[in-house]
Amino acid sequence: MDWSIQDIARIAGTTSRTLRHYDDIGLLKPSRTGHNGYRYYNQAALVQLQRILLLRGLGLGLPVISQVLDDETDAAKALTGHLEWLKQEQQRLARQIASVTQTIDAVKGGGEIMAEDMFNGFDHTQYKDEVEERWGKDAYAKGDSWWRGMSADEKTAWKQRSQQLGEDWIAAATSGIAPDSPEAQGIARRHVEWLTGIPGTPASDARGTRDGEGNTGTRDVKAYVAGLGEMYVADPRFAKNYGGVEGAGFVRDALKIYAEQNL
Repeated sequence: MDWSIQDIARIAGTTSRTLRHYDDIGLLKPSRTGHNGYRYYNQAALVQLQRILLLRGLGLGLPVISQVLDDETDAAKALTGHLEWLKQEQQRLARQIASVTQTIDAVKGGGEIMAEDMFNGFDHTQYKDEVEERWGKDAYAKGDSWWRGMSADEKTAWKQRSQQLGEDWIAAATSGIAPDSPEAQGIARRHVEWLTGIPGTPASDARGTRDGEGNTGTRDVKAYVAGLGEMYVADPRFAKNYGGVEGAGFVRDALKIYAEQNL
């Protein structure tokens, strides 16, 4: 069974023009073309389109999406990973919706606002299991204690710093400069300083340790920074902070160069 381009555009909530563009750039080829020139799409093409739309929803550009599709040819495996991420987001958003609804009801009715319930779904603990698996329970405990000990102004400032760092990386990656340029290396230095300021991370813990040669844990930091760069590229949750896989690749290369030369 296959569907016409008009049917697919209607079902997927897109346009025939968009689907023709995907065909022109080799992103989504129709399964066949009729004698009248109309494009038709089979089940495999629909699966491909679903993956494209999911990746577009993460903010990835078409060239990056093409690269992701080429790198991960097992559609079922890729969609399974994306589904898990969507479920996590669904749960988090459900908690946020319930929390905001409760706040609205309290404000409108003049009732008491329960501070303990206001920020359900906004906290960082959603990554607790993942952090503990990657770096251990002690790493999460230190980071969690550090975050909870911050004032509201300090948390806001830290978030702004993180956002600015991401924006600067995206600007650098799209400007055409090289990862080893002074500009990119300056952002890499700030990135490493940002990492070492987070208690519980290998970068932070290594600052106060010395090996038998008197080095301050630089080998651990170097491996940690390089590993994070690879994770930024491999994990769409991180890649989207840097403009997608291509931008994350720029960050990875710049951090690797910085680590080799300075850590």
